[in-house]
Amino acid sequence: MYLPQTVEYAMRAMAYLATLPPGAAVSAHVLSDKTAIPVAYLSKVLRKLVVADLLTSQKGHGGGFTLAYAPEQITFAEIFEAVDYGEDMERCVFSWDECDPENPCPLHSAWSVFKANFVEWANNTTLATATRGR
Repeated sequence: MYLPQTVEYAMRAMAYLATLPPGAAVSAHVLSDKTAIPVAYLSKVLRKLVVADLLTSQKGHGGGFTLAYAPEQITFAEIFEAVDYGEDMERCVFSWDECDPENPCPLHSAWSVFKANFVEWANNTTLATATRGR
């Protein structure tokens, strides 16, 4: 499955932060090194996550980014929403303007099942669930 780069970077950053001790702050530069995300791009992603209240940021010595909530309380759906992912799931894989049960593309039925399963996974999978066992 292809996910936009911004979504992948948000997932990567949040998953890394979920592996740290509670309250541990990490600078954008350290997070960039640990996640192999270019710092300029990462900074934009982190800003979106802060605005969505999934991260907190503290400037200055000892500052950095921390999860705003415990990993058990942050779902992937919230991460996706923070970086504006979701509209792409609604588009037709054939790029038809009108694709619905009454006017389905050849993949409409299968894609609908996939979307429903993906949305269920995103709504029910937390950072803690995903990073457990690492």
